[in-house]
Amino acid sequence: MNSAQRKTLEAIFDTPTRADIRWSKVESLVKALGGDVTEGRGSRVRFRLGERVATFHGPHPQRVTGKATLQDVRRFLENAGIKP
Repeated sequence: MNSAQRKTLEAIFDTPTRADIRWSKVESLVKALGGDVTEGRGSRVRFRLGERVATFHGPHPQRVTGKATLQDVRRFLENAGIKP
């Protein structure tokens, strides 16, 4: 994991929840953690980390992750044993 991905991980766990994290950085983080990112129908994106799988609705047309989605990503990472 490089320093940009480490900063993204820390930003995901910031409180209050941030509203300025680009979706592409979240996907890059999951890949750096050894996970898979798969595009689904529409704007659905499936993340897999070990045994954990979650499907999210990627933001469009904006590229910034919404607060609710970011909270879901945080829970997904926590359930996969990932913390900053």
